[in-house]
Amino acid sequence: MITILNQTSRFLRISLSRGKVLRLGPRKEGQISTRDADLDTVKQLIADGAVKVMGEGPQAGSSLSSNPASRANLQGHLPRVSGRRGDR
Repeated sequence: MITILNQTSRFLRISLSRGKVLRLGPRKEGQISTRDADLDTVKQLIADGAVKVMGEGPQAGSSLSSNPASRANLQGHLPRVSGRRGDR
């Protein structure tokens, strides 16, 4: 997988193989297969400077951390800050 970044201030509609379409908002990134990166439509967008190739791999160019231990726990309960409940 290759991560690409839309560098324009407009929405892009990129035609991919097998009739698929990648829609990228302004300044957003998406992933395409390495086979799709060799298509003329993608090469033309890269040559024009509308799209920038960020890298390869499952997390390439992503703003998410690749280390799951450093991510914030978004599920579960928050730790209790005050003392016991009910004892006054």
